[in-house]
Order: sequence, then C-alpha cells, then structure tokens
Amino acid sequence: MPMTRFAAWLALVLALSGCAATGPVVAPEPAKPIEIERFYAGRWFELARTPLSVTDGCVAGTTDFSRRTDGTLVERDLCREGSPQGKEKVFEGAVTILDPGKNTKIQVRYIVFGLLPVTKTYWMLDRDADYHWFITADAQLENVAILTRNARPSQGEIDALTARVRQLGYDPAKLEFPTLFPPGT
Repeated sequence: MPMTRFAAWLALVLALSGCAATGPVVAPEPAKPIEIERFYAGRWFELARTPLSVTDGCVAGTTDFSRRTDGTLVERDLCREGSPQGKEKVFEGAVTILDPGKNTKIQVRYIVFGLLPVTKTYWMLDRDADYHWFITADAQLENVAILTRNARPSQGEIDALTARVRQLGYDPAKLEFPTLFPPGT
C-alpha cells in the first residue's frame, strides 16, 4: 500500500523529533554537603536569577533563613519592586530538608495570598567552602539563582560564579542580574 504524502511527512517529522529529543535536563547532584547552622541562617543576597513572572521588576532580592520558636526552619524571600526603595514583595515558607545529612535539597511550603499553599523544591548545587556564596536550582535545571553573603561582590567573583553556573549545565545568558542594593547594605 503506497504511503500518502501526509503519512510520509508525519513519519519524517516523528523520526526527526525522535532524533532531536535528548530527554529532560536534570541538574547535577549537589557538589558538597551543607552544615545546617552555617548555611540555613542569616541573610543571603541575590546576585543573579532566572527571570520569573513573580520576580519581574524586582531588585535587591534577599533570602533570610531563621528558626521559629518551635524549631521550624523558615525561608523568607524579599525583593523590592523597581528600585531599592520600592514596595517590598515577600514570600515566606517552612523549610523541609529532603536529604538529611547532606542537607542540600530542600522543599519550601509558601503560603500565597494568605491561604494558597505553593511548594517549591530547591537543590543547593554548589557552595563556597567558607559559605560566602551558593548556586541553587530546581531539579530540572530550569530555574537557577546565585546568592552571596556580600551584597556587592567584585566583578571577578561575578564572572567566576557565572562560569560555575555554565559548568553545572545552565546557560548563564539566561540569567538576569537585578542586584541594585542600596549603599551601606
């Protein structure tokens, strides 16, 4: 039975799409274990991130880790709309460590609009030996962020961290660098 033009075209498209498919990108396993009390405490400054609608127009992003009186670990993400003096945008949620002992994979349960739970999973892909910076991503390596303890890292540090993001398998050209921390930060 002769193949119709449509069937031949469909067979070609399916064959080519099969050849091009490489499967989903998966983030590499985190490079180093994390000491909970050193890493999940205090303020981190957002240096770079994947653009997301929720952070569109936000600058001066920070992530603070703390503990509630009941011992629950909490992540509080904050950024400012438009400028360092802009309106605050805050997202806060309880943190669950998914790989106790390594402490490199967490799940954060945010409550949005006061009632809607949204759960996000983050992998801490790499960090500085002295806990001065870290690179985080989701498991699919779609969303990546670089955070530092210093609000104003040097250009050399920025270049090195951007190169490390590339080594981890993410295209740093997709990052935005919306830092703009006010003087004295």
